[in-house]
Amino acid sequence: MGDTLIIPGRYDRIQQACQFVAAGAAQAGLDDTAVFHVELACDEACTNVIEHAYGAEDVGQIRLSWEVQAGRFVITIHDNGRSFDPDEVPVPIPEDVANGTSDFPRVGGLGVHFMRKLMDEVRYQFEDDGNTLVLVKVIE
Repeated sequence: MGDTLIIPGRYDRIQQACQFVAAGAAQAGLDDTAVFHVELACDEACTNVIEHAYGAEDVGQIRLSWEVQAGRFVITIHDNGRSFDPDEVPVPIPEDVANGTSDFPRVGGLGVHFMRKLMDEVRYQFEDDGNTLVLVKVIE
């Protein structure tokens, strides 16, 4: 069980990508909350591709696929933009915001942090043919 969709890297096409993975998640048997988490993670991932990997709209395509593997719903998102090290993305809210000594959270890093909170597994692969993000949600 699985499917693939290719969309242009445009903000107005992100909803189509999210609906595609949400339909797959529902078909795979994820509950409504898990389907919603999958949609949110997909939205963040596609937005990051456009903003950071491509740096603008209409620069490249985004290929999304999903499949069910051993009780896990696996989404693969591939682009041909700039790569980055997700481990170098700053924690979104510095310690001093959490303890009340600063009113301003650090800008950036929310997308990666958000995806890690919503999904059971988040992996990045960077190769000559582009960047691949793998998002995994356990089917319960």
